Amino acid sequence: MVRISNAIFNCINFIPLVLGLIAVVVSIYFSRNDSTVCETSARNPLLIIGIISVFVAVLALIGSCTKNGSIFLTIYSVLLILIILALFCLTFFALIVSNKELAKRIAGKGVGSVRLKDYSRWLRKNYLDAQHWEKVRSCLSESNICSSLHSEKAIFKLGFIKQKFSMIQSGCCKPPMYCKHEKKNATFWEMPKSGPDVPDIDCLTWSNDKEKLCYDCKSCKGGFLVDIKKQWRFMAIVNLVILVLILIIFNIGCSVRRRKEPKSDIAPKYLPPQIPPDYIPPPQTM
Repeated sequence: MVRISNAIFNCINFIPLVLGLIAVVVSIYFSRNDSTVCETSARNPLLIIGIISVFVAVLALIGSCTKNGSIFLTIYSVLLILIILALFCLTFFALIVSNKELAKRIAGKGVGSVRLKDYSRWLRKNYLDAQHWEKVRSCLSESNICSSLHSEKAIFKLGFIKQKFSMIQSGCCKPPMYCKHEKKNATFWEMPKSGPDVPDIDCLTWSNDKEKLCYDCKSCKGGFLVDIKKQWRFMAIVNLVILVLILIIFNIGCSVRRRKEPKSDIAPKYLPPQIPPDYIPPPQTM
């Protein structure tokens, strides 16, 4: 039974070791090649996660496979506790920023008082301000997310209006429908001579330049936040699953560590002296 639990423990920790090595290699590849803005922004977190995964997995494997590996397993257990706390905080934070009503309650603002618009303040501040949005805009442009919409084959085969767009495509790749821009061809829209039907800044922000399109429109930013909000919710669910798995691994690791701890053969000093069973007390003299 002991060997089986050790084998399971080693197999479980071998998986993050391999995944961590892959993450480190990929991040190094990004750093040595001409990478896009999106790849550059993902490189550092990927490298950090990879290094932590490799380090924790190596500690577990060394502690499990060596005779006196309790010290390694102790460090491993402490690191797992820190990871569990970090994941719990990140999950709670993800639920807050992706839930408007919860964000209002956390901020101490009721529904009937000051509204937080459609998204949490943290999402708007960290994605829509000028500095951050420029990076997001570059990522959207480099990802060619609008290329499928602008293909002649897709438009004339399915019909432009009948296509199912994502929120980002609908907001970033074409002018808003209420502007009543006239579609001349697959990639060119023309504003009515009388001007846009609605006095909205997005109608004037639209550009037929493939590098600009509607990337600076409010509709594009709104569509992006819808997608980001879904990703944060998905991350919260994934974190909960990972938390459960780590707790299971932590319990297995604790049992392995207890078996690795050296057992002392020295009797505690506070025990009273033992009387032999054949001891006969001497006769008392009067």
